[in-house]
Amino acid sequence: MSEPRIQSMLWVEALIARVSQGGASAFIIGVGDKERGDLMIKIATLDGHARILTRNTGISGDSVFVDVTSQLSSENESEVDKYIAKAKERDCDLWVVEIEDKEGRHFLTERVE
Repeated sequence: MSEPRIQSMLWVEALIARVSQGGASAFIIGVGDKERGDLMIKIATLDGHARILTRNTGISGDSVFVDVTSQLSSENESEVDKYIAKAKERDCDLWVVEIEDKEGRHFLTERVE
């Protein structure tokens, strides 16, 4: 059974609050559709490296985040930024949140694969 979908804007605000409570920083770097916009998370480790997580719907209908960094040529932050720019070109409703955390934590409560 699928879980009810939370408005994207509320989900983003909750993530930013979790990150702040965890002692890291989070910024909205791409504003999407307030209700149904898809989500992408950039995790910058402040050493020139970053990862990218995208939200997908699992077989059971639950939200799952997938680390797509392996699809890039490297974990260089500039490569991640290029990936995000292309994704925003394809989907103007996409929300992008950047988390800056030296430990590389994502602060998600959803499953990450």
